[in-house]
Amino acid sequence: MARAWADVDLDAVAHNIRVLKEHVGSSRLCAVVKADGYGHGAVPVGRAAVAAGADWLAVAQVHEALTLREAGVDAPLLVLSEPRPDELDTVVSLEARVTVYTPETVALLGDAARRHAGSARVPVHLKVDTGMRRVGVAPGDAVALAKVIADHPNLELEGICTHFPVADEPGRTFTGQQIERFEAVLGDLRSAGFEPPLRHAANSAGALCFPEARYDLVRCGIAIYGIPPAPALEGLLDLRPALRLVSEVSFVKEVPAGEGVSYGLHQQTPRDSIVATVPIGYADGVFRALPLAGGEVLIHGQRRRMIGVVTMDQLMVDCGPTGPSGDAVRRGDEVVLLGGQDAERITPDDWATRLGTISYEVVCAIGPRVERRYRRS
Repeated sequence: MARAWADVDLDAVAHNIRVLKEHVGSSRLCAVVKADGYGHGAVPVGRAAVAAGADWLAVAQVHEALTLREAGVDAPLLVLSEPRPDELDTVVSLEARVTVYTPETVALLGDAARRHAGSARVPVHLKVDTGMRRVGVAPGDAVALAKVIADHPNLELEGICTHFPVADEPGRTFTGQQIERFEAVLGDLRSAGFEPPLRHAANSAGALCFPEARYDLVRCGIAIYGIPPAPALEGLLDLRPALRLVSEVSFVKEVPAGEGVSYGLHQQTPRDSIVATVPIGYADGVFRALPLAGGEVLIHGQRRRMIGVVTMDQLMVDCGPTGPSGDAVRRGDEVVLLGGQDAERITPDDWATRLGTISYEVVCAIGPRVERRYRRS
């Protein structure tokens, strides 16, 4: 009964995992499935990724880890941000790896580990802020916090990591500076007697563009869904898009030339036009301003301009002039908003470029009313 759906090709996910595994060589591959698998579905994508050879999975929040575990996904699982204090008992019970960067969380995590892990040691990954300025311990404080972790009888310093904000712009020198800072921290840790077995820094863009940053593990998110980390990086690897966002024509009408369409009447029909209504809106992740920025859909394999702002539940499409047509648009015709139809394709980067954003936001915005339909050959 869905009025809009996302066709998710799990074979494409598996293909992308294999391509990335080959590209990063001996480094382990951690498939990032946070934000419900970037809108694709964390559990199906996580299962497909592991089956195709992903060594680890990663999420941002503890409830995302819980969802995977409750679905029976038992792969090594990394939580990328510090949990809240009230989540620490849960994260220990899930046997997840925990990212930390403050002494307070380390102490509370140690208490939770003592309560729940018994003689086992909870693996911890220490995050260092080498320039993102979001989270992470300062480089000069990393050794001291590593010592607190290593000295705790219920914690294990399994990993040391950082994150790159501009790896998708390989012409900039900042990522190289971050790698130098990270190497300096690794040297300080070695001098203090600490050598965590897992060092990781590279996101999808880092894995593609900075071989020296692949270390022991890479954390690939957007690339496993077949979307380049930035338009300039398209074609570096044979990545296959995994998602089509699809709806159908629900109503067709003739609108005279010069008539305003949708809220605000911001756009007018340029001629006597056939206008189709499509039952998907901004509540489903289609940005309200996309038609004003020249957004298009595919119907009968042809690009057709949206017209008028997207409403909460519906949008309108200019399907051309009135009059006899052998390619008339009719109720029930398939409408592709993202993905391919015949020889044409609309990508998340197409939307992102028009809207001044990034492809990540486009796919993550696809809402829960959009039914996910999974297919494998």
